[in-house]
Amino acid sequence: MGRDASLTIDDAYGISLGILDKRVTDGERVVGKKIGVTSKAVQDMLGVHQPDFGFLTDRMFIEGDIDIKANGLIQPRAEAEIAFILKDSLKGPGVTAEQVIAATESIAPCFEIVDSRIHDWKIGIVDTVADNASCGVYVLGEARVDPRAHDLPSLHVTVTKNGEPLSEGYGSAVQGSPAEAVAWLANTLGAYGVTLDAGDVILSGSLVPLAPAVAGDVFEMELHGVGRCVARFV
Repeated sequence: MGRDASLTIDDAYGISLGILDKRVTDGERVVGKKIGVTSKAVQDMLGVHQPDFGFLTDRMFIEGDIDIKANGLIQPRAEAEIAFILKDSLKGPGVTAEQVIAATESIAPCFEIVDSRIHDWKIGIVDTVADNASCGVYVLGEARVDPRAHDLPSLHVTVTKNGEPLSEGYGSAVQGSPAEAVAWLANTLGAYGVTLDAGDVILSGSLVPLAPAVAGDVFEMELHGVGRCVARFV
């Protein structure tokens, strides 16, 4: 059965919230939010030309190996990102990149493992919003760095897969700056009455193209001047 062409982004967000409510009822706890499809490389790869947004729960945070079957992943892909860890809440509309920096305790290197229920990732914007912005799980590196100590658009990431160079990118890939992406997220969610809360982990979007992952793959990213992160699949 194909998608209902009459579905709007608001409809898709309602579906996403319904799924989130079930996860919370089943014992999961919301620990952050995410923005996706922010860079041109990812937009061109997926054929989706506007950002999406979703929620992170405590069960989506992975420490150690990523067990594909145990985590219910279907067709995972790895994204190298910059995570923002907030010390103050943000509520749109009107949030600026400068306010995002002021509200941020630290940034960290991060792999988001995106996934999709749609065969072969042939998705549209309503598909990915309804599917919680295609978020599967995420991994944080150990480093925690003050964002005020860096020019975020200039941050450089290099990624390897199984020891071989895979991709590289810069902070400027996500809406000119990761802080601008987080401001967009705060303002977009603010229209639905949702805040970015103190203590939240905010995933700001991939700096590089998505890379398919299978059991046995090991991805490593170096966010130069910040730290490293590893995503190991079993």
